[in-house]
Amino acid sequence: MIRWRWFRPATVIFLALSACVATLSIDPIAQPLSYHQLADRRAFGKIPNVLDVASNLPFLVIGLMGLSHCFHRPEPHARYSWLLFFAGVSLVALGSAYYHWSPNNQRLVWDRLPMTVAFMGLFVGLLSERIDDMIERYCLLPAVVFGIGSVVYWGFSDDLRFYGLVQFGSLLLLPLVLLLYEARFTQQRLLLYALLWYAVAKLCEAFDREIFMVTGRIVSGHTLKHLFAAAAVWCIYRMLVKRVPVAGVGAAKG
Repeated sequence: MIRWRWFRPATVIFLALSACVATLSIDPIAQPLSYHQLADRRAFGKIPNVLDVASNLPFLVIGLMGLSHCFHRPEPHARYSWLLFFAGVSLVALGSAYYHWSPNNQRLVWDRLPMTVAFMGLFVGLLSERIDDMIERYCLLPAVVFGIGSVVYWGFSDDLRFYGLVQFGSLLLLPLVLLLYEARFTQQRLLLYALLWYAVAKLCEAFDREIFMVTGRIVSGHTLKHLFAAAAVWCIYRMLVKRVPVAGVGAAKG
């Protein structure tokens, strides 16, 4: 039991440090300008790139629903993490719509800033609920500052390494935490669905133009990315609304 108690946090810390070392060891990663050449450039009236702009609306709706839930029925654990998560999601709708109106590196900063707030809120929230409540108290603010700093650093240096660590490092570490630590709440399948939907969203983003052509220029991969990512947020929202404590499972400790 003692060995298992130390094995779990040691494994999480080792992999987190390994991700940091790997990030520092690779060459700087510049933002390809081709990223802004999105497939669907159709306009509607005076709204350019209309589907990529409009498909951000679900983030605003679900984000505000999540904030309402957190204010009216505060979560017993990691409440500030969940508040920041849904606040970030709500602001993603505005930042992403602003970016897609006229895609460029300068506008992309305002898309990515709220995304890092949402990523860090989700990451710290789940760590706190699975491992120890103290994680939120001591790690939430540094995590959010690091997330925002990764975007600011990219904005000045055109180096995506730390932003990639914030987005992909946190999401790759979460499945390990879910595997090693027992859940204190029901409805965990919705969290797994959320991770799956987000993986589908990233695939759609990678095949933006191909999906646009396969669908007969009806919808692009990037528009679908927004919708599937919003579906992931919806799963997390529903998880929080529907879940109840698991009988016999107390506060998780490292």
